[in-house]
Amino acid sequence: MIAGTFAVSGLLLLITAGLFAAGFLTPVTQTIAWFSIFFFASAAASSAYLTASEIFPLETRALAIACFYALGTAIGGSTSPLLFGWLIQSGSALRVSGGYALAAAWLLIAGATEWMLGIDAEGKSLESIADPLSS
Repeated sequence: MIAGTFAVSGLLLLITAGLFAAGFLTPVTQTIAWFSIFFFASAAASSAYLTASEIFPLETRALAIACFYALGTAIGGSTSPLLFGWLIQSGSALRVSGGYALAAAWLLIAGATEWMLGIDAEGKSLESIADPLSS
């Protein structure tokens, strides 16, 4: 689910980038594209968060989730508005769609990383995917 939802959101964003660059999107179709992308991206983020929390000891997962969330929010929250503001200010649909394509590439990389490194845990007991703390 994690790899698939990241990949689907990345592919939808890549398609949106192409349609935006070509000038095919209206405000209504752009809105439909965005809520479709966010539907899958939100599921990706939620499922990744929930899965990571179960395979590590409590203190480790709490610290890791807190650090990644804080760093991701700080970096993404401070650079994304600046980057997209600069792209929009350029007045070039091609530059804005390039920003979309860059974000799509990151989503596709995240999906591929999960597909290659993720732990297949569905239908398995916690003990079969992570050693108990008492062992």
